Amino acid sequence: MSTFKQNLIKARSALVFLIGLTLAFWLVYSLEKWNPAPATLTDATIIDIEDDMDVTRDHRSLTSQEREWAKTAWRYFENNYVPETGMVNSADKYPASTMWDTSSYLLGLIAAQRLRIVDEAEFDKRVSALLTTLATMPLFEDLLPNKSYNTKSMSMVTYNNDQTDRGIGWSAIDVGRIMVPLNILVWQYPKHTGEVGDVLAHWKIDAAIDNAEMIGTAISDAGKTLLLQEGRLGYEEYAAKSFSLISRDVGKAMDYETNSELINIYGIDVAADTRRPSEFGALNYVVSEPYILDGIEYGWDRYSKELSKRVFDVQQARFEKTGVLTAVSEDNIDQSPYFVYNTVFADGKKWNAVTESGEDASEFRTVSTKAAIGFHALYEGEYTQQLIAHIGENYDAERGWYSGIYEASGEPNKAITANTNGIILEALHYIEFGPMMRANSATQVATAAEE
Repeated sequence: MSTFKQNLIKARSALVFLIGLTLAFWLVYSLEKWNPAPATLTDATIIDIEDDMDVTRDHRSLTSQEREWAKTAWRYFENNYVPETGMVNSADKYPASTMWDTSSYLLGLIAAQRLRIVDEAEFDKRVSALLTTLATMPLFEDLLPNKSYNTKSMSMVTYNNDQTDRGIGWSAIDVGRIMVPLNILVWQYPKHTGEVGDVLAHWKIDAAIDNAEMIGTAISDAGKTLLLQEGRLGYEEYAAKSFSLISRDVGKAMDYETNSELINIYGIDVAADTRRPSEFGALNYVVSEPYILDGIEYGWDRYSKELSKRVFDVQQARFEKTGVLTAVSEDNIDQSPYFVYNTVFADGKKWNAVTESGEDASEFRTVSTKAAIGFHALYEGEYTQQLIAHIGENYDAERGWYSGIYEASGEPNKAITANTNGIILEALHYIEFGPMMRANSATQVATAAEE
């Protein structure tokens, strides 16, 4: 065999990656312009799209107070950085993290660099350290990242941070989320493209997709690996978009219509998932976070723009009807049961608040800090100003932002997490520069840095 052919064979994985990136560039552009025609199933499930609905905002420089808010959010990542691995703890001083929380850190780092809180040298050092770890860490069944890792040893662990050699499975939603910052790094920070390529060469992305849907895994009581369709309305489409950007067919997962129904709350038709927990074994909650992320990261498509506005409007309507400030999403809390889904709608109930196992948690409903600031970034107006006034001091200046404020007591929910602080940095980035993934963001940032 000739030397040329031998070298070509050795380089084939890199060539495949570069071809994929070329296709992804086209998909990034296509996603920005994506305006699919509504696929009406029945009269009861029509999602009417208002093509002339303008929910965009004029971007502006952050105020001095907002810049201090961003610095407070970044302080969490300074305090919880693990230099041996480049990882960050998912909760304050708790040495474990998921790929979702790792993405929140990486997106927060990108936002902090663009907002000139982190300099270029520190940014590059942190990115390289993290990508090196992601490209070498143990994987569940040698395919994809385990659902949780110890941030110091990078051992696969359970959600209780107990080491497990086998792992506990992977989350396709978490993998989809971390593909968002990886796509940003490839296109806007080209010095890290090769490192991203090493990560994708290590991971077997195709294992997370089957029949155009996202597939996660779990382990049965008998020890068997179970393959499970993953994602419900909102999160499913949000996570699937990043897979589409690397040329994977996730068409079913990106379909907002097939599994949707309209729930009328205060005269507003809010889209909810028709797949019931009792039948499909997964909660079908309507929360703010996926729609906020879709806006501040992708800049929405015509569906997510419409559905996001309804989710925001119905929370404003609840305040107008009841006088209770409302910005609901899932959050860690500082007491048992430690994690609660505060929802617009879940499991057949409006304004349902439930634990991860579906038990009632209405006494722990909070105004979510990340939701309040996220909505303010997207829809700045009189109601979001009231939310900001309510949560604007809900932080520890030396540790980061608290996750929320309890509705019933008005006391702070003092859980401090990577997800809350990362999303706050992304939201503040949106106020100044617009969506994280838009191709012109890097140009805007460079121009701002020169001013």
